[in-house]
Amino acid sequence: MRKKPVRSLTRPLPWLLPAALVIALIAATAPARSAKPAVPAATAASSAAPAASTWIHAYAAFGAPKYPRGFDHFDYVNPAAPKGGTVFLPNPDRRTAFDKFNPFTVRGAAPAGLELFMLETLAITSADEPMTMYGLLAEEMLVAPDKSSITFRLHPKAKFSNGDPVTAQDVKFSYDSLTSKYASPAYQAAYGEGVKQLVVVDERTVRFDLSDKSSATLFKLGGLYVFSHKWGLKPDGSHVRFDELLNEIPLLSGPYTVLAQDPPRRIEFKRNPDYWAADLGVRRGSYNFDRIVYRYYKDETVSTEAFKTGEYDLVKVYAATIWARQHRGPKWDDGRIIKMPFVTNAGKGLQSYELNLRRPIFADIRVRRAIALSYDFETNNRYRRLKRANSVFNNSEFAAAGLPSPGELKLLEPFRAELPEEVFGPPYLAPRNDTDENALRRNLLKARSLLEEAGWKLAPDGKLRNAKGEPFVFEYLSATGQNTDQRMNPWRRNLEKLGIQLPDRKVDYALFNRRLTDFDFDMVTIVEPAFTLPEVANYIDLYGSKSAGEPGSGNYRGVKNKAVDHVLEAMTAATTMEDFRDACRALDRIVMWNYWQVPELYSNFEDVSYWDKFAMSAVRAQYFQIDNSPRVTSLLAWPLTTWWIKDAAKR
Repeated sequence: MRKKPVRSLTRPLPWLLPAALVIALIAATAPARSAKPAVPAATAASSAAPAASTWIHAYAAFGAPKYPRGFDHFDYVNPAAPKGGTVFLPNPDRRTAFDKFNPFTVRGAAPAGLELFMLETLAITSADEPMTMYGLLAEEMLVAPDKSSITFRLHPKAKFSNGDPVTAQDVKFSYDSLTSKYASPAYQAAYGEGVKQLVVVDERTVRFDLSDKSSATLFKLGGLYVFSHKWGLKPDGSHVRFDELLNEIPLLSGPYTVLAQDPPRRIEFKRNPDYWAADLGVRRGSYNFDRIVYRYYKDETVSTEAFKTGEYDLVKVYAATIWARQHRGPKWDDGRIIKMPFVTNAGKGLQSYELNLRRPIFADIRVRRAIALSYDFETNNRYRRLKRANSVFNNSEFAAAGLPSPGELKLLEPFRAELPEEVFGPPYLAPRNDTDENALRRNLLKARSLLEEAGWKLAPDGKLRNAKGEPFVFEYLSATGQNTDQRMNPWRRNLEKLGIQLPDRKVDYALFNRRLTDFDFDMVTIVEPAFTLPEVANYIDLYGSKSAGEPGSGNYRGVKNKAVDHVLEAMTAATTMEDFRDACRALDRIVMWNYWQVPELYSNFEDVSYWDKFAMSAVRAQYFQIDNSPRVTSLLAWPLTTWWIKDAAKR
């Protein structure tokens, strides 16, 4: 029943899209903004950064970092974990093939694992404290007292897999490429907005001067992906245009390199024995497998059967039906395969059926509310393993609670006339159909009344029609290989009782992704990123008015709302946890009470089946996912990055 997320070429964000971001997630895809002016080189005058207290090894959005300078390892890893062995994995998202090696552009699909195992960022977030970044490629950071700039000093040991040192030139090349018109709009937005300029201070130091003086901007720049300036370099010293750089494997600094490739169905990564950061505190005890092999499967049924036969070793299960009915049997009973729901403290982004507000049929809030009333979550949740999503920020303190606080009201009151009156009352709670035997009938009658108020009448042919005689029909877009009938058919029957038709349009992944990029759909399922603290860049991409008009953004719904933009600015500018929480909760109330989507579900655990070949640290990460892509979320991919193989030396 549970659907894999959609964020561009990954799960999510939609994003991503992602990160939505990187340390603030990214995703999506498409043609886009105008080219960014070249970043000026440093001059004697410009290289002097604003005064700051000191260079730091870590930066926390609120409070102080948990781990001190020079720490040995994160608590949730085993610093003595043995290295070795091979792990086989399935395609972790909707990609059923790959046809390029550039994950930053619109067209095509890059292979799974490229970002996770090969790409590195200036800083990374820890998995046992809320939104704190520690230097990785950057040995130290210097933050101006007014957050008008952040300076990164590269680690002297940082190098690419060919032995070249990582330099400020590489950082500049990466930044220029990712903010150019040839990169996916999600990257352009994530890294470009709020930045005045990048200044190359010296060979190992870069400074970003900021127009957006917020922690959110600091984190997104900490999450800047860095690749060698030699990627796409031609003999004459010029570069291949970024969106035409497809089949050349990028020169990267991560712990793995590509060992073998067999597009479009298989790719192998090999641990680099000379990995430059192996002994750093942020990496010690991580990336313990010698080889990682991804095999692509065309649909979930084939993939599940392949897992049972041992074709791959570990899988996160999204469908409650598959988890309950297919992940069982002798191999589970005798312990060869372990089935485990791992509890996570990560906040869960909104998974919902998003309505494309660009379609006139969804313009009236009464219509959107009627559609929400027709959805029967309780029937679909027959195994009672999943929770109804009632918030943008599920499983966290950032979800709206009780009546709006004074801080929330301060943000909301200027827009009272434009907002649904429910925004100023208790938080959104999705309608239920299991309170008694007549609950669904009452909800459908209420939906019919709302539709009639909006001008939709039931015609003699049993179809709902407007004053022009047009039938109420909207289409659900999904990718082939994913069985949506089990949960869509009950909803479709409810809609038919109202006279509404909901056909299902299944297309291959490439077309699915292109239609998302172009906002060419009526309704689609999207899962927004999980988080430790909500990452503001994600929500600007998901809900900001500017992104609504940018093909390839994460604003699939087409939200253009002044109150939302105002609250997003408040999230960005927040300097205390209280102010930030108020802004998040205000956003939550606006989004949910406007019925721009039909909320579906979330879970505070990760359902995993894995063959009994792994060992893990006794201390578990608090904020993690099983097999995420960094483009979707900055959460730790806990098993893939910290587990190890039992008796690895023998395998």
